[in-house]
Amino acid sequence: MSFKKYFMVTALTVGLSACASFDGNNEVEMLGDATVTGSPFAQQLATEYKAFSDFELNRETDYADALHFARKGMSAAEGVHVMPEPVHDWTLTSNDIVELSEAYARLINAFDRGAREILPGTSAIAQARYDCWIEEQEEVGAGGTSNVPCKSDFMNAMAEIEAALPEEVAPTPMVTEEFPAPVTMLDNNEPLNVAEAMYLVFFDFDQSSINPGAQSVIDSVVNEIQAAQIDGINIVGHTDTSGSSSYNQRLANRRADAVRNALVERGVPSDIISVEGRGENELLVDTQDGIREPANRRAVITFR
Repeated sequence: MSFKKYFMVTALTVGLSACASFDGNNEVEMLGDATVTGSPFAQQLATEYKAFSDFELNRETDYADALHFARKGMSAAEGVHVMPEPVHDWTLTSNDIVELSEAYARLINAFDRGAREILPGTSAIAQARYDCWIEEQEEVGAGGTSNVPCKSDFMNAMAEIEAALPEEVAPTPMVTEEFPAPVTMLDNNEPLNVAEAMYLVFFDFDQSSINPGAQSVIDSVVNEIQAAQIDGINIVGHTDTSGSSSYNQRLANRRADAVRNALVERGVPSDIISVEGRGENELLVDTQDGIREPANRRAVITFR
């Protein structure tokens, strides 16, 4: 498991009072004694993580991963919405990243189409086997071996799930862009009203890098800063609701930092820029938890 991933273990359980007293191997053992609540999907998911954490602890003697997946199991047992592992939290080869990213997207798409409710048991197996696959693949990439058929189990579960799901609704022909158009209050040739100016920079799913569309927005911001002699800039990062709230807070921070860095690279003084992340707390488009919504993956730039 990567060091980045290891440090996420603590964040995953913030607010889970039942985890506060756990110590050492007891966290894995206590998962087996936990009272499972929540949906049938959550109950099965807790059982799957229990089996996997047991395997990591007793067969692989991999304490860090056993602890991580035991804590995911405890979250599921308490009815917390637990997402599959983010690909970039693991040390993988470029080929593995592509393959696992496609598998992740396939799994989330099935969840968005109701897989958790239609086939809760098989959906829980698919998520647990995906997490197992990514954990084992990191070890293989580091020169280890894997005798666990996580990948094939995941593929078999996904085939069953996708066969049971209703067909996807074809997108409306009028929809030609994935991202909303860049937003600015400057739609005419009137002088800039600093208090009302606002720019939105949109991001790809689960990314904080500046894409070509965002580059043009940032260029426009720099032009206005120079023309109006702006001496104060606020940048606020946001996410959609897919992923945990703690992960989304970190992603929102990274997005705000990415915009700040892009401005600084274009000559904007860093000392006039303030940044913050608000995670999934202020949605531009209101959605349920676990929904990927392009309009919510944004950073907002305003002047002061």
